[in-house]
Amino acid sequence: MKFTIDKNILLDSLVNVVRAISPKNIIPILNGIKFELNNEGLNLIASDSDLTIKSFIPKKDIKNIEEEGTIIIQSKYIIDIIRKMPSDEINIEVIDGLKIRIYTDDSLYNLNCLNTEDYPQIILETSNNPIILKSDIIKNMVKQTIFAVSMQESRPLLTGLNLKINNNIMEVVATDSYRLAKKTIVLENSYPESVDITIPGKNINEFDKILDEDGEVELHVFSNKVIFKYENIIFQSSLLNGNYPNTSNLIPNEFEIIINTNLDKFYSSIDRAALLTQSKDKNIVRMETNDKILNISSYASEIGKVEDKITIDKNTEKNIAISFSSKYMMDALKTFNEEELLILLNNDSSPIILKSIKDESLIQLILPIKTY
Repeated sequence: MKFTIDKNILLDSLVNVVRAISPKNIIPILNGIKFELNNEGLNLIASDSDLTIKSFIPKKDIKNIEEEGTIIIQSKYIIDIIRKMPSDEINIEVIDGLKIRIYTDDSLYNLNCLNTEDYPQIILETSNNPIILKSDIIKNMVKQTIFAVSMQESRPLLTGLNLKINNNIMEVVATDSYRLAKKTIVLENSYPESVDITIPGKNINEFDKILDEDGEVELHVFSNKVIFKYENIIFQSSLLNGNYPNTSNLIPNEFEIIINTNLDKFYSSIDRAALLTQSKDKNIVRMETNDKILNISSYASEIGKVEDKITIDKNTEKNIAISFSSKYMMDALKTFNEEELLILLNNDSSPIILKSIKDESLIQLILPIKTY
């Protein structure tokens, strides 16, 4: 293999594929990036067996191809080497089968490589009827839900994002059993086969980092994996096994108390009240209505107490006092873009539901915390 390429073109692809390499990897060959050069262009592939990313650089974006070939380059140094090369044009050449030279007129690196025969065979198949999604829809969907996935490996399914598609309706749900985020999206096309998959949260988060706001993504769903095709990138993730919990019955259909408030004012009030709870595990804040006034307070015995008030509209004269995690509340509030917020309540032991007045597609749920 021997070719010449623009530094930034190669670097962009390397930065994307290296996301698939896990620092916890115990299989040496999977710490490498596969370079596969043929007469169509250069394929870069990285995998940790759970996640595989392939980036293709077409022949027209390669300045010169002298010799085709395949090599596995250790990922630990390659990105820094390419990034720090003094010239915009770099040369890469395989010598003796297991060594590679990366050089410009003024700089030269010789690296030992890994044996291509040890690299696992990776099949990146596609389906005949992919689901087409706008990339900005995926980015928004991830932003509004991913924070609610569980970090506890004891319940593996909850560490993923559940995605369901029925006809032209896509529902995305994340929950750690203390809070829940649900986003509903109306697709441009209907799909005859229903979809119910759970994608590992860490994997979909990496895909989100690759996406730009513009463009289309093909979603190819299989029984044990999912493939996202975006521009010259193929992103393959394993799926989490099992049936995701039925969360539809967790969100009440009717509410006794409906509070209408300004999102920014409510967020700022929670933020101020949370100052005294930062050293606490649960960051508990208390919210209490008094007619058109919402009192928000927190108390730490060793520090003191804070009280904050904002004006609200309320559908009933009934008042309520309820406690919750300020962190969970602020995480949920960050997902809304509208000025006005609806806080939907029944009693101090039922879930707190957050909705935007204008956008019905997003629901945030937070379980209250009992304080005695």
